Amino acid sequence: MSSCFFSIMYMMKMQGEETLQCFNRRTDSLKFIVFFLWLITAPEGRAGSVSRRLTVQTGGSLIIPCHYDRKYTDHKKYWCFHAKSAYNYCSILAYANETKGRVSVIDHPDQSFFTVTMRNLQNEDTGAYWCVVEIEGIFERDESEQLYLTVQSAPDVSVVNSSVSGQEGGDISVQCFYSSGYKNKLKQWCRYKDQSCYTVGRTNTSQNSSVQISDDGRGSFTVLMTGLRLTDSDWYYCSAGDLQAPVQLNVSENSQVPFLTVNEPKSESVTTEVSERNGNYLYLELWIPAVVLLMVIVIFVSAVKLRKKHNRKEYITEVNRVRASDTVSGNGSSSVLAENDVTYTSVIVQPKTEASSPVSVEDEVTYSSVHKWKPLNT
Repeated sequence: MSSCFFSIMYMMKMQGEETLQCFNRRTDSLKFIVFFLWLITAPEGRAGSVSRRLTVQTGGSLIIPCHYDRKYTDHKKYWCFHAKSAYNYCSILAYANETKGRVSVIDHPDQSFFTVTMRNLQNEDTGAYWCVVEIEGIFERDESEQLYLTVQSAPDVSVVNSSVSGQEGGDISVQCFYSSGYKNKLKQWCRYKDQSCYTVGRTNTSQNSSVQISDDGRGSFTVLMTGLRLTDSDWYYCSAGDLQAPVQLNVSENSQVPFLTVNEPKSESVTTEVSERNGNYLYLELWIPAVVLLMVIVIFVSAVKLRKKHNRKEYITEVNRVRASDTVSGNGSSSVLAENDVTYTSVIVQPKTEASSPVSVEDEVTYSSVHKWKPLNT
């Protein structure tokens, strides 16, 4: 009797364990089904709330900074889009350090952010975008930040320049525009990295550069930053209400010599330098006319010499012509050239005849004719 009882109890225990194991298997299956259904239905939801809303003009370009934690420096980053804000259905437009179509993504690991540049934006580009850092692991979700971009013919919030530059210790000014619908909205100038913001009329000079915002009430407000520091280089944005317009600020080292108070020795050195410069100018004023005068004299003397040489050639030509003339006439000629004149002498010897000469026969008669040539004036 007792053995039958123990047999019945053992059978009931075994059935209970089998039932429990079956239930556990069904529970595991149910968990898997629930997880699978969550994966399917999750895309219909939104991956977090929109952190930034941007507007841009149709056909324009936009540069967007995406910050990430330093521990994700070596992770892949990408930029994706879905018009209906479905994150799990978003299309990856480009990974970091590549360009696809109108989109370029550049990673700046030393500053823990990457920038997205989109060009020639059109109305169909309106929608949700995500800055994403890829996290490895099946059950690990990627780190993402959602933005919503609206492409408009007249943006509700915009800036003249999305990039401004200044020097250390200098000033910069940024003009931000807003539409009439945002006239009464809160106007701010904020830094992306730490989300520190400055509002209209507020000035802060405690640690950072002085920042002052003035609203004209007619569609624009101006941000003035004075006393810039190198650490001010970063991404900022103008905002009116919940709309933002990103602006990149670059501060470079001041290459100019810093201004110093002028003391007496400084004044003397400056005066001496000015005097030396004036003396150099005076030397130039004296030398230039002298050089010009010397050149004129040289040119004049050269012209005179050329003229004399020309006249001498004419003179020699004339002498040769006269000589040739005398030779043709049959008269022998001899010439004596002097410095100032030329005398030509022709001697004709006649034979002795009684009839034609009243002179005695014993004498010999010699006829001579002298021609004197005056040289040309030189």
